[in-house]
Amino acid sequence: MSTPSAQRGLDDEAAATRVLDAADRLFYERGVQAVGMDDLRAESGVSLKRLYRLFAGKESIVEHVLERRHETWEAWIAEATAAGSPRSRLLAIYDMLARWFTQDDFRGCFFINSFGELGAMSPRVAEIVRAHKVGFQTTVADLVTAAGAPSSLAPQLAILAEGAQTTAAIAGDPEPAKQARAAAEVLIDHALRPA
Repeated sequence: MSTPSAQRGLDDEAAATRVLDAADRLFYERGVQAVGMDDLRAESGVSLKRLYRLFAGKESIVEHVLERRHETWEAWIAEATAAGSPRSRLLAIYDMLARWFTQDDFRGCFFINSFGELGAMSPRVAEIVRAHKVGFQTTVADLVTAAGAPSSLAPQLAILAEGAQTTAAIAGDPEPAKQARAAAEVLIDHALRPA
């Protein structure tokens, strides 16, 4: 049997999860600055008093949402690149993007969106976004190394993926994932071509 303090801890954890789920949805749909604490209270069903007890403020919630999004992204990339030849694992990144871009709620990269809104005002948000992007670049670099391609290929492939995300969001069209994949194939095949 759990103690009252353990039950309160579970209750707080569940409440925090509800707040973060609501924040993730609302921030991604409307933008961070367009969503106030009252919106988060209404969407999550967690009182403002408790919300402020769980999180120091809105910026703290943004940071937590970014950290959760990072974990989701890492899981997507790991799953997409888990099997196959080194070449197919690199191309799988663009296939994963194509699946993401066709989701009804796709609004672009939450990290890019957050950086655009808050990067100049929030050093911590900028730090989290930069670390996320470096993590992706490192993953691509590791896959490029496994493929036996020159290291210069990694930033080129990462830029293709980043550009596809932004272009798909602005255009409201998933086609940039296919275009980026086609360009990646050319770059990879050129890099792997015998000298």
